[in-house]
Amino acid sequence: MSKPPETMRVIVPLSIRKRNGRPKILPPENAGITENEAQLQDPHILRALGRAWAWRRMLESGKAATIDDIAAAANVTNRFVSRTMRLAYLAPEVLERLVLWRVPPSVSVNELIEATYLPWAEQPGQIRLVFV
Repeated sequence: MSKPPETMRVIVPLSIRKRNGRPKILPPENAGITENEAQLQDPHILRALGRAWAWRRMLESGKAATIDDIAAAANVTNRFVSRTMRLAYLAPEVLERLVLWRVPPSVSVNELIEATYLPWAEQPGQIRLVFV
């Protein structure tokens, strides 16, 4: 008898379109997300959230000992790293709205960082006022 394969291959039919000279990956047509909804998502906020979580994981796993190590590796200032990393501590409800529900915020990355100084219970109410 043949042994079942140990790996599984998952194929997701993505399409690639060029936007401003750069390729952009679009979700499958049957994903329930229209191209207009995908455009509403602010790529700067998503990029900042991704950086924040990656840097937080680096510190927690021991790959980086300090914020200075992360800043040197990313070729940015340690102040930028410490401010951006605060986004990894946004309330789960706010993160869910930004990432899963794809709610387009009408706030900047800096305004989201300022919201991280509030307790989790107050963040959704404060940010809800500025969501479109």
